[in-house]
Amino acid sequence: MNYLKLIGAAIAGICTIALLAFVANVLGLASFAFFAPKVEQVRFNTFKQSQAYNDGMLRDLENLRMEYVHSNPDQQGALRGIVLHRFSVYDISKLPADLQTFYYSIKN
Repeated sequence: MNYLKLIGAAIAGICTIALLAFVANVLGLASFAFFAPKVEQVRFNTFKQSQAYNDGMLRDLENLRMEYVHSNPDQQGALRGIVLHRFSVYDISKLPADLQTFYYSIKN
């Protein structure tokens, strides 16, 4: 009879541990669901402010400007669309004056 009580207590203990693990996992998922978007937003903002990102956008617009200058009017229309799309979410004030002038000249 004592063995049955011992086995019952062991099974109850295992079930209790499994239930606690499940509850902890649910709480972890809830915590992750709450904090993950905030953490990702901070990472995204940090990336957008990084020197590498801004240098890359600068080089990208310089290359597109060079292609634009050396292309025919049909190609310029396509390049204009690419420039406007790529730089629609970029802070143009971070660009040098000559690239700002180029951007605004094709925007209007």
